[in-house]
Amino acid sequence: MTVLPVFPFSPPRSARSFQIVGGLAGLLSVAGGALAAHLPDPAFAPGGRALAREAVQMGMWHALALLVVGVLLAQRGRRILLLLSGCGFAVGTILFCGAVAWTGVTGIHLGPVAPTGGSTLMLAWLLLAVDAMRA
Repeated sequence: MTVLPVFPFSPPRSARSFQIVGGLAGLLSVAGGALAAHLPDPAFAPGGRALAREAVQMGMWHALALLVVGVLLAQRGRRILLLLSGCGFAVGTILFCGAVAWTGVTGIHLGPVAPTGGSTLMLAWLLLAVDAMRA
């Protein structure tokens, strides 16, 4: 079996970090959901409310994924694939959800930002699965 390098952070610190980021992502998703539900239609670009709701839903799913990564790191210790997966979830959520929400409110597309974030999220899920296969 190939031994993968370990990340230099201690497991409790990295686990807490992902749990904190996951909690904040959940907070922002709930707040975004409230805004998407209650802001008047003129606050959104045409069709933007649906985009905002999609950003909120994806944000909440990936907030949960970040919490899971934090729990797994606390249980399993330093595992590079878990750490990379968590980083991918954090960065991908910011890019994807941020770009989709921005487009929903302003109608301005941010070019490749949302697809880059979505690809990063897919890679994070793959890394999580590969880590589980190696556990």
